[in-house]
Amino acid sequence: MYAIIETGGKQVKVEAGQEIYVEKLGKEADEVVTFDKVLFVGGENVKVGAPFVEGATVTAKVVKEGRAKKIVVFKLKAKKNYRRKQGHRQPYTKLVVEAINA
Repeated sequence: MYAIIETGGKQVKVEAGQEIYVEKLGKEADEVVTFDKVLFVGGENVKVGAPFVEGATVTAKVVKEGRAKKIVVFKLKAKKNYRRKQGHRQPYTKLVVEAINA
């Protein structure tokens, strides 16, 4: 069984036991998070939400919070002596999906 949930403005396909990375949730490690914005539940009996599936939830356990690898944002305007270098590290939350309740 799998489900498609919405979190952080993105849609994520999840299965029980899977590790996923989502936008930072601000939760402590070993805390349980429940997602109620379930868009789709697949498996033997399929449920499609309009926009969300009624009564369906996904529970996940927080493993850790961290920051992704640094990316470099470099702006340049040719022949104008304009150069700007900036780094960015996107924060994330690592989760392990425990159960899909449909």
